[in-house]
Amino acid sequence: MTDDRVVPGDGDGDDRARGTPGSEGWADLLKEYASTPPSPRRAELHRTADALRRIIHRLHSSLADAGELADVADDLERMTGRLEGLTAGSMYEGFGESPLAGADPHAFFDHSPILGRANPLAPPIDLWAEDQVMHGRATFDAAYEGPPGCVHGGYVAAAFDEVLGSAQSFGGQPGMTGRLTVHYRSPTPLRTELRFAARVTEVTGRKTFTHGTLHAGERLCAEAEGLFIAIDYGKMLELRAERERRFPT
Repeated sequence: MTDDRVVPGDGDGDDRARGTPGSEGWADLLKEYASTPPSPRRAELHRTADALRRIIHRLHSSLADAGELADVADDLERMTGRLEGLTAGSMYEGFGESPLAGADPHAFFDHSPILGRANPLAPPIDLWAEDQVMHGRATFDAAYEGPPGCVHGGYVAAAFDEVLGSAQSFGGQPGMTGRLTVHYRSPTPLRTELRFAARVTEVTGRKTFTHGTLHAGERLCAEAEGLFIAIDYGKMLELRAERERRFPT
């Protein structure tokens, strides 16, 4: 099998793939997401995740004594029990098939572990496209700390995977990460606005090559190269089916 073969996929699959990260319409979806007011439910999801994010960072740096922590744990366990009693779903409901099914096209943006406004584990990163460059902006708080006062390198790598994966949209063929190489140039500071920039450098057959940078102010913190391999959209459907089989809720 050669690298320059045509990626298989029927028309419907190609249409649905336009809503996936790194697809040809990804930059337009980012713009739509930024400019469209969230629905009441999504707004409350964002507000809930913001509150949980604050809890995570406060807990990480808290010097509370055992009694105070016990009270907080009791409160959180009550809230957890309430959530466990509600209907559960998947972030992939409305993702991928949304252009055809009419489901929420913002599902990935809300629930991504890196971009997701509704995911308390996400920083999150704001992305936008301009002149064939994917830009990102984020601030990493206390829970992401590695070296003193600095972002853990694993989170830097995860952020690059998301930013470069979005930049591949300029190559016109969505794919999955084949290789990610990060060069750490200087410590990446916590609680500081960080700026990402990424672009496509080459497209060869199924392979899309990307390059990105991460700055804190004028200081270069890291650079990365990413290789993404185009896949048949049907493979994404297979992964989703397997996911639903293994984790029905």
